[in-house]
Amino acid sequence: MSSASDLKGLYPFLHGKAQDRAKLNAALLHSVAEKARDSRETNERFFSTQAPVLVAAAEALATVYRHNGKLYAMGNGGSSCDASHVAVEFVHPVTAGRPALAATNLVADLAMISAVGNDLGFDHVFVRQLIAQGRKGDALIGISTSGNSQNLIAAFAKAREMGIVTIGLTGGDGGRMVSSGLVDHCLVVPSTSIHRIQECHVNAYHILWDLVHTLLADERGSAARKGSVP
Repeated sequence: MSSASDLKGLYPFLHGKAQDRAKLNAALLHSVAEKARDSRETNERFFSTQAPVLVAAAEALATVYRHNGKLYAMGNGGSSCDASHVAVEFVHPVTAGRPALAATNLVADLAMISAVGNDLGFDHVFVRQLIAQGRKGDALIGISTSGNSQNLIAAFAKAREMGIVTIGLTGGDGGRMVSSGLVDHCLVVPSTSIHRIQECHVNAYHILWDLVHTLLADERGSAARKGSVP
């Protein structure tokens, strides 16, 4: 957190003083270094404790795909952009030789979201889509920096009823994603900074994507080898 004196140094014009360019530049460079350090340290703390959860989530998702299941992604605000990112990673893999895997971003259909939000309330925008499209054996990933988004919790509850595997990405103490017990695999970033949490989330779902493809590729390779034996 920046102190009042730090803020005065960064924004002297707010206090009736002209900026000292050299001091401002030094302060900005220091800020960059501190934020980069905090990002690295948060990332290390996160993966040092959450790696087993990430592997378990990848194994569960690989099982979903083995049985022709589908992944659904959801989030609000900045996390809705992460939900979109997750979906496109699976549908359109950037690594050559990796197959497309079915995934749907539940935030993408604005007409659906506005209709459900208007008629039933915003808490239902993901639930209604899950009821219509989801099937037992599918997977649902929800992203929330606080873990307290009610529309995500409602969708996780419906997913539990439907037999859908649930994966959560959150931060802080995990919020209701953890306390509700509705999320099968919940990855919690040990930070209260929204930016640090979001940075770890991106790393986590990139690794999740890679692990899932690795697990599926190993099995395809084994099947090919078996098929080649007379």
